[in-house]
Amino acid sequence: MSVTDFPLLSLIILLPLFGAIVTSVIRNTGLAKLSALIFATLELALTLLALCLFDKTSGDFQLTEKLAWIPFLNIEYLLGVDGISILFLPLSALLTVTVILASWNAISYNQRFHFALILALQGITAGVFTALDMILFFFFWELTLPPLFFLIGLWGIGSQRRNAAMKYTLFMLAGGGPLLLAIVIMAANHATQVGGNFPQDLSFSLLALLETPLPAEKQTLVFVLLLFGFAFKAPLFPFHTWLPTTAMEGPTHVIALLAGLKLGVYGILRFAMPLAPTAAVEFSWILSVFGAATLIYGGLIALQQTNLRRLLAYASISHVGMVIVGVASLNMQGVQGAIFQLLNFTLIASSLMLIAGFIQRRLGSTDTVHLGGLAKVMPKLTCFYFLFALASFGIPGTSGFPAELLMIIGALTSHAVFGTAALAGAILGATYMLTFTQRAFFGPVTHVTVSQAQDLKFREFALLCVPALLILLFGLFPGTILSINQIASETWLARFLSVPTVL
Repeated sequence: MSVTDFPLLSLIILLPLFGAIVTSVIRNTGLAKLSALIFATLELALTLLALCLFDKTSGDFQLTEKLAWIPFLNIEYLLGVDGISILFLPLSALLTVTVILASWNAISYNQRFHFALILALQGITAGVFTALDMILFFFFWELTLPPLFFLIGLWGIGSQRRNAAMKYTLFMLAGGGPLLLAIVIMAANHATQVGGNFPQDLSFSLLALLETPLPAEKQTLVFVLLLFGFAFKAPLFPFHTWLPTTAMEGPTHVIALLAGLKLGVYGILRFAMPLAPTAAVEFSWILSVFGAATLIYGGLIALQQTNLRRLLAYASISHVGMVIVGVASLNMQGVQGAIFQLLNFTLIASSLMLIAGFIQRRLGSTDTVHLGGLAKVMPKLTCFYFLFALASFGIPGTSGFPAELLMIIGALTSHAVFGTAALAGAILGATYMLTFTQRAFFGPVTHVTVSQAQDLKFREFALLCVPALLILLFGLFPGTILSINQIASETWLARFLSVPTVL
């Protein structure tokens, strides 16, 4: 790890926050929206610069920045990225640009506040992906709540949007407590292990905690607390109920952010497992059970849905289960496939939810009873929907294929039962997506509103082109992604090699 002179990661975090302030104070609504788009585009450029500067041949954290923050507790402003986290920065920035364009004319009031919150959420999310001090990470983690609470509660499309915002916030707060407790336990253990005193020898640095031995009983406690805390945001069954509710009540472009940014699963991958490697190996079968249950449960419930937004919510839950099965396999194929799929969420799941929003704004509903024959009147939208739907269940040629293939191989290598569950989940995914597609997009046009519906506008068409091209690019050339996180994945797996596996 080397500390860089130019604070590029800090700039990536602070630029959207500064843009949020500028956007909120501009009186002209049109200029405010333009300001938000400019800042989001500049953020995308900065994240691409960070990707260009990143050395994929190193497994260490790079572009690191370190400053004393709360010295008497040894809490630091410590940032850095590795092969696991670096790609989340440009893809989350791209998603922010896409969401701003998708909601350009969809917000009829408090537009400045709305776009300022979108920018603020982008900056905070960048902090989550780059923080290497556990308190700093927790700070950014909790800061994601206020923007989402207001975005869901103020601009939701359902009559119960405020209740949905409150439900989401309460679920996330319930997960925050265990996270903070686990962080304090690890910091206190560090002081004990080095024979130091409290509080001056506490350490919250991820780098230091990774090198500090945790006794077996503390490992189990820390692993359970971290897993429990991250499970709410992932979401894993049975902590998932906030997502379908929010999908039906919240604005679709905000749900696209929630579907695309799986911060909970990232937390499990980044913190829960490497910080307690012995417990992670010992309880990997339990984690696999949770993942398989989430995968099958989400798929079965999605199969029964007649509303596209609710179906996509349960599909997202099911795909999270697949990722957890991949991570819990503790082999190269499973881990790389899981990281690949997490990146896919920002392209595939978010784009499908944006398309659901386009349908909702045109027809006032995404339920099959109000649809039918969409392909005849909206061919452009249908083509994009079909591409993203195929990618969601892993058709060859799309980015969903290498991700799912790697996770299935990893699960089968680890344990045949979980590999079979992964295969069943993939089949379920194809079934519920194709079944809904047949009902909503094909057949005769039976509603006047459908027959009069407008196809994609130029702006909507353009914003969907970018994720569509990336899905095809990463599907045809998966090495583009896999080569970036290969060394980091090997470094991540090395923490578990000396621990005897249970599976």
